[in-house]
Amino acid sequence: KEVLNLEHISIEEGELLAVIGPNGAGKSSLLMALSTLLSVSRGTILFRGKPIRRQDQLAYRRQISMVLQDALLLDTTVRENIGTGMRFRGRKESEIKKSVKYWSSQLKIEKLLKRKSRQLSGGEAQRVSLARALAADPKILFLDEPFSALDAPSRSRLITDFQNLQSENKVTTLLVTHDLDEALLLGDRVAVIIAGRV
Repeated sequence: KEVLNLEHISIEEGELLAVIGPNGAGKSSLLMALSTLLSVSRGTILFRGKPIRRQDQLAYRRQISMVLQDALLLDTTVRENIGTGMRFRGRKESEIKKSVKYWSSQLKIEKLLKRKSRQLSGGEAQRVSLARALAADPKILFLDEPFSALDAPSRSRLITDFQNLQSENKVTTLLVTHDLDEALLLGDRVAVIIAGRV
């Protein structure tokens, strides 16, 4: 079954591209393909103008971060969770400590740093997921409906906070959502995918 048939799609450096469409349109498949977690049957994915070859995939994945609809946290403290991506990338502890402090402040979770992940609310857990993704200093941030599982007040607060930090930090981002208001609010550009086509 052909899931996606895209002639061309691009994300400019520092931009947030919001991708919307109905369920089953191919939005998440696009995100998984661009993150090289799903193989494409034809076509080319370029990163900074160069094709991502099979032997380049690990190096490429070390330059991206992903946040999914449900927070996937380790059963440890918030502090440890935020620093995880940086540890995988071999960063120094002093650098990790500085980055954890910065991003926990940006996402307003400094008071949660000693708390275990299983003690967090849904909104808090998603803030930790975003902090962990951003602390790794990704060249591209992939977001797959990161706000959709939250209750309305938590969702509204997190979207506002994310919008503020995005305007300040300009992280190149691909946001997949089915919410048009969210796409228009956060996106520098919006791509609509219907039946696998933009």
